[in-house]
Amino acid sequence: MILTVTLNTALDITYRVRAVRPHTSHRVTEVTERPGGKGVNVARVLAALGHEVTATGFVGGATGSSLQDQLARTPGVVDALVPVGGATRRTIAVADETTGDTTQLNEPGPTITPAEWSAFLGAYANLVRSAAAVALCGSLPPGVPVGAYALLVRTARAAGVPVLLDTSGEPLRRGVAARPDIVKPNADELAELTGSHEPLQATRDARRRGAHTVVASLGAEGLLAVNAEGRWRAVPPRRIPGNPTGAGDSAVAGLLSGLVEHLPWPQRLARAVALSAATVLAPAAGEFDRRTYEELLGQVAVTGEATAA
Repeated sequence: MILTVTLNTALDITYRVRAVRPHTSHRVTEVTERPGGKGVNVARVLAALGHEVTATGFVGGATGSSLQDQLARTPGVVDALVPVGGATRRTIAVADETTGDTTQLNEPGPTITPAEWSAFLGAYANLVRSAAAVALCGSLPPGVPVGAYALLVRTARAAGVPVLLDTSGEPLRRGVAARPDIVKPNADELAELTGSHEPLQATRDARRRGAHTVVASLGAEGLLAVNAEGRWRAVPPRRIPGNPTGAGDSAVAGLLSGLVEHLPWPQRLARAVALSAATVLAPAAGEFDRRTYEELLGQVAVTGEATAA
């Protein structure tokens, strides 16, 4: 079982419009609604790849009930979300069909009480013991300590379970110091963490801060991975136009599935890049176009060397 943690779950709502024009009314051509938050998206992609997944985090209110109702209809994903008194947030994506651009509006999430945080820690400790790998994903809702991910990384490592961290800002800085097995920042998050805008130097700096493997997401330029075994670059064969929301979450799913399947790093990265690219053609985050994924998987160019970084 792979465990995904989404402390700030969301109900993802996507509106499609012909074109986004400020200060005007818009007629929505299509609405999709899905359980969301980064770790929930990761769980759905992992399940689609055939893995058993358990999703945990916080959920509450009418929005949370709707999220859980839809999650229950997702084959392969077990709901282990912890109830809270506040309401789960909504995220609104407005997709412009003319330009292909997406505007994202993210609510902050419910305020978590100390008692709710304590209840989650107990549930998490129990779940980790039966996990093959853990993904810690996304932002922290109000009330959760800024060092939360560092604590969750240490709990997983104490149980001998590999852990991937995908967050940003101060939670990422503190989490990296707890020595996660993998961190997956994007270029901006990596630069904020290290102060370097040169990807290879920044990934090496992040490793010195504690991460065993750093996989930097470089958008259309693919992924760069650096660890003690070497360094690799994986690049999609072409740019795929569409909605990039959730592409990074699909990359995380590719990395985690490759980890538990014991794939060599080049194959893990090829899978992550192909999944990420195929996600931009899907109607919502947490999904991917399977035909595109299978087509791209054999076309992703992976270069690098298996030497000490």
